[in-house]
Amino acid sequence: MPNMSLEKNKMAEQAPEVRNKNFDEVALGYTEEQAIDEAKRCLNCKNKPCVTGCPVQIDIPAFIAEVAEGRFEEAYKIIAKSSSLPAVCGRVCPQEHQCESKCVRGIKGEPVAIGRLERYVADRHNAEAHTEVEKPVSNGHKAAIIGSGPSSLACAGDLAKMGYDVTIFEALHLAGGVLSYGIPEFRLPKSIVQQEIEGLKALGVKIETNTVVGRTVSIDELMEEEGFESVFIGTGAGLPRFMNIKGENLNGVYSANEFLTRINLMKAYKSDSATPINAGAKAVVVGGGNVAMDAARCAKRLGADVTIIYRRTEKELPARAEELEHAKEEGIKFAFLTNPVEITSTENGWVKSVICEKMRLTEPDERGRARTVPIKGEFTEIEADCVIMSIGTSPNPLIRSTTKGLDTQKWGGIIADEDGLTSREGVYAGGDAVTGAATVILAMGAGKKAAAAMDEYMRNKNK
Repeated sequence: MPNMSLEKNKMAEQAPEVRNKNFDEVALGYTEEQAIDEAKRCLNCKNKPCVTGCPVQIDIPAFIAEVAEGRFEEAYKIIAKSSSLPAVCGRVCPQEHQCESKCVRGIKGEPVAIGRLERYVADRHNAEAHTEVEKPVSNGHKAAIIGSGPSSLACAGDLAKMGYDVTIFEALHLAGGVLSYGIPEFRLPKSIVQQEIEGLKALGVKIETNTVVGRTVSIDELMEEEGFESVFIGTGAGLPRFMNIKGENLNGVYSANEFLTRINLMKAYKSDSATPINAGAKAVVVGGGNVAMDAARCAKRLGADVTIIYRRTEKELPARAEELEHAKEEGIKFAFLTNPVEITSTENGWVKSVICEKMRLTEPDERGRARTVPIKGEFTEIEADCVIMSIGTSPNPLIRSTTKGLDTQKWGGIIADEDGLTSREGVYAGGDAVTGAATVILAMGAGKKAAAAMDEYMRNKNK
């Protein structure tokens, strides 16, 4: 019998007053009964509108139909045809703006919980014993992947399945890119990321960490001296932006990238950490995206009283609704229509407070977007021991400055066509290195497109 409930099956979570003091995963996942019940809400539409909202084109109705029948491994196989990281995507993808936004059930009620079902299927697969992955037969050709974030992992996985000898070069000591250093443990446990990466290694993908391409080795050397026939650049957008206001260089001011990297990659939240971090008694986070929410929720777990400053209203906040809701539940405060103009200091050079200008929204312009303008003479001061800047990132200039013939945008992004081809023959790029900061699943979609194009290029080149 189909389930015609207008509401999704709720997913169990840690209580807010408990979880805001630990780094354990907040959402606890579905039970088998909940997963089957939720799957039965799917109408299995013939035109599959949900698939049009998926950047990697998972056959969503097909995998959900298998879940509804309790055939979880069959469901996993369907997802795995399109996605290299289902346990990751089930947790961090903005399904509400993608697949679930197209779901017919969402017209009168809530859409099917596609993300929660993907998570359940992937977790169940990962928890159960499985036969060894069969390595594809080698086709004798080599491809290099720069960076090990989601676009790179998707590209590497697809190329490996085609028989290519794939090597990933990662600058840090642990693979995963933003999945490892950017997204907190309570949203995405690192054991899950590493388990997904082990799956790629089982396909034959090699990963060389502590290798800074552009310093340790260049793309030119990889292609001209090391025999790599094609290269994919998936180095992300990890260069933080700042506001260039007075006091931004004080002790206690962090970029969100540094703050989250120290917590996620270096485990700075642990009492025995070799690189501890102190958010102080009061922390201020500047910005309104998912990264700002992550930084604020981490600072809360370090014991700080946290305020997020955002120059627009809550309505314009770019963070996922779920992340905003969780932040509010955990006691994060918000100061909307507020813009920092100065960070003041104590006598010993540490952060003391943030002076902010009050803002207002103008009437929407021809594109429907209102601008923010200051309200003359209206200021407020917020006490702080720590300030975390989360106002965006751009690609690191290292790759573009050390690679011959690679065209880039003025803001630093690599110029690539829809298949990822750059101005340099045989060199492809995708994800945040091309678009600027975006979502995990969009980066994966770019990686998959590039893998198909790289395959065609290498096959034609070797004819």
